[in-house]
Amino acid sequence: MQEVRGIMDMFKRTERGLQGGRPTVLGQPTWDTVCVYVVFVLAGAGVGCLVDFLADWLVTLPSAPLQGPAEVVASIPAPVLSAAGSMAGLALGLVAQHDQLLIRLSDDRVVLTRKGREQGFPHDVVARVFKDGKQLVLLGHDGGELTRQECDLDVGRLAGAFTEHCYAWVDADPHGDEFRRWVPDTPGLPEGANAILKARQESLDNEGPDADVRELRDELARLGVVVKDEGRRQYWRTFRPSGPAVE
Repeated sequence: MQEVRGIMDMFKRTERGLQGGRPTVLGQPTWDTVCVYVVFVLAGAGVGCLVDFLADWLVTLPSAPLQGPAEVVASIPAPVLSAAGSMAGLALGLVAQHDQLLIRLSDDRVVLTRKGREQGFPHDVVARVFKDGKQLVLLGHDGGELTRQECDLDVGRLAGAFTEHCYAWVDADPHGDEFRRWVPDTPGLPEGANAILKARQESLDNEGPDADVRELRDELARLGVVVKDEGRRQYWRTFRPSGPAVE
């Protein structure tokens, strides 16, 4: 059945290529991004005005904490504080946009960009695509996860775009029933996996850098272990890895 589906996809992609199929870019709508910036800038300006008001109030009190810093802040013109707050809000808006997932789809590959990190996967290595809660997941033909990314995009929009480019979209994780919650020294895991999961759990508990959590996930994938998180709980399943597929 998989071979038949692959042949059908090949014919569809060939036909689309002859018709000049165009790439699709998926990201937050422009109006949504603009709203994020407006909210952060206005909130920043409001905080600047509030700081100015509090500083002016503190310096009038006969005895109050932080009067020294309050006098310094009160000496700064209110428009300057408001402008500084707006700039801080703009910076937070840039950070928020940087955290959003951008998807570039074509008949040949899918490219995911988030937090300045880009991952590309050829069409032929992507077996299935689905959304698991708020995460977009690409599965390989060996059952391993090629990637799992935070994604706030509408599931209908995602399904339509991936299907349009002949990727196999499914409504749920076909391996969802295989996941088990990890506890220390869980039996049935490949050698070394428990130690990596323990280190990863410590990073999750201590809110460690995303890069560390992601690196440990990649280490588990090389051992044939898929891991996903629910809050700070780790769930795992095994598969037989066939090799790296990231471009």
